[in-house]
Amino acid sequence: MGLLCFDPARDPGTSAALWVPLIWMFIVGSRLPSQWLGSSQMGYSAVALEEGNSLDRTIFSVLILLAIGILMSRSFQWGAFFGRNVALTAFLSFALLSVVWSDFPFVTFKRWFRDLGNYLVILVPLSGPFPLEAVRTLLRRLCYLLIPLSVLLVKYYPEIGRQYDIWTGTAMYAGATTSKNMFGVLCLVSGLFFFWDTVARWSDRKEWRTRQIILVNVAFIAMTLWLLNLANSATSRVCLALGCLVVAAAHSKAFQRHPGFLKALMPSGFLVYSILAFGFDINAQLAGTVGRDPTLTHRTEIWGILLSMHTNPLVGTGYESFWLGPRLEWIWQRFAPGLNEAHNGYLEVYLNLGLVGLLLLVGFLIASYRTICRSLNSFSSLATLSLALWTILLFYSVSEAGFRSGLIWVTFLLAVTAVPRRAQDRVFDLDVAAFDNAEQLGYLTSSLSEIQVTGDHASNRPNA
Repeated sequence: MGLLCFDPARDPGTSAALWVPLIWMFIVGSRLPSQWLGSSQMGYSAVALEEGNSLDRTIFSVLILLAIGILMSRSFQWGAFFGRNVALTAFLSFALLSVVWSDFPFVTFKRWFRDLGNYLVILVPLSGPFPLEAVRTLLRRLCYLLIPLSVLLVKYYPEIGRQYDIWTGTAMYAGATTSKNMFGVLCLVSGLFFFWDTVARWSDRKEWRTRQIILVNVAFIAMTLWLLNLANSATSRVCLALGCLVVAAAHSKAFQRHPGFLKALMPSGFLVYSILAFGFDINAQLAGTVGRDPTLTHRTEIWGILLSMHTNPLVGTGYESFWLGPRLEWIWQRFAPGLNEAHNGYLEVYLNLGLVGLLLLVGFLIASYRTICRSLNSFSSLATLSLALWTILLFYSVSEAGFRSGLIWVTFLLAVTAVPRRAQDRVFDLDVAAFDNAEQLGYLTSSLSEIQVTGDHASNRPNA
């Protein structure tokens, strides 16, 4: 709370509307309101998963309505937004259409509407006059809340900050989240943000305010690494290291001189990894080398069982409806009670939306990468963060459900979604540009006059 009030990076012009996406991301990145109030058994009841919770539903609905109201007050250009995000619009439209063939159409629609909030709340910071500063402030405030809270719960409230395996009783740290994997994602997002922010501000480190900000960043990086070690999430560790390498490379002079090489390196690197992982089983070999389970903690067994269930290969079972009803009970009885994800983002999309949904998702990833590449031409700060998040999401989704509604997915959307600027902002930019051009023209005219006079006095030949 002290950092929220006396943060050296605090921008006095920050809109109060940022509290809406902050509350949303706080819930997505930690626990549902009902779980904070003690209702923690939802994950072990198939009926509860279908019905949801009225408190959670009410809070999400209020936040969605507030986001819509903020966007309407800003005269948000929906037509231009859909035109700039055709691939994302197609994916969401197909997900909504899946209500028609879902076994649980009402549940599918409710979950689609809830997840629609992810896309609405991120438009609040992106539609403002200063989106870069708004994104920075939003992610910084989120980490200010969740990282110290996780330290507090882990050290002093173990009944909340720790969990125990239902079979072995082994303690697992969850911090402010509900599982060690979510805990790892929180540390991943926090570590990447503070590293990126430090690198982006490093050139101004001689300024007193920037030094204070970097000092706070370093302190949070230290806390994040300590928590990540407790989380013991190998996927988040590898992805954090990968993301930091991408940020450092994007800000290096070598890659800034040759941006084309950087743009080709990320997708080609993932393609090579995919061939080695699924063609030569490199994942099992790497896991065994570092002392981990060669089955990726039984993930390969889960994948085989899910693929053997023979869902509709073309359109799937319906948006977010695979883990419901008889299918969920069958998996819990024969494999693992409490399991409610495929631990593979691509497989998760295939089960719910089939090959069509998976192709639409791939199209969105390609379109977002093209947007990032266009932004990389100027090497803006947000473009380098977007590139790192895009790379991380591809690798993270190999062993986790990265495309489901979660902190890493919302953060990714926050960095890659293309938003049209408001008309008044463009007018303001034109006024500033006109003022700058007039000022520069006046300065140039006076300078040329001085050169002319000096030249005439010196040798009667001006050296303009």
